[in-house]
Amino acid sequence: MDLGWPEILIIAVVILVLFGSRNLPDAARSLGKSMRILKTEVKGLHDDEATPAAPPSALPPADAVPATPAAPAAERTDAR
Repeated sequence: MDLGWPEILIIAVVILVLFGSRNLPDAARSLGKSMRILKTEVKGLHDDEATPAAPPSALPPADAVPATPAAPAAERTDAR
């Protein structure tokens, strides 16, 4: 589909008639804000993917971490 200048001009006039000349600047401003937010979020996602996770060798082995037993219910005190 190849759009030439006459087709683009007709589309622009139809949009102008449908939305009115007063609403178009607000709509363009809103679209620009939405695009900026989308761009920021996508960049944030790419930055999250770019930061490498800690390699498994940097984490302590699971058996080396001592497990702390939970206190029995009778020994717990309420701060009430």
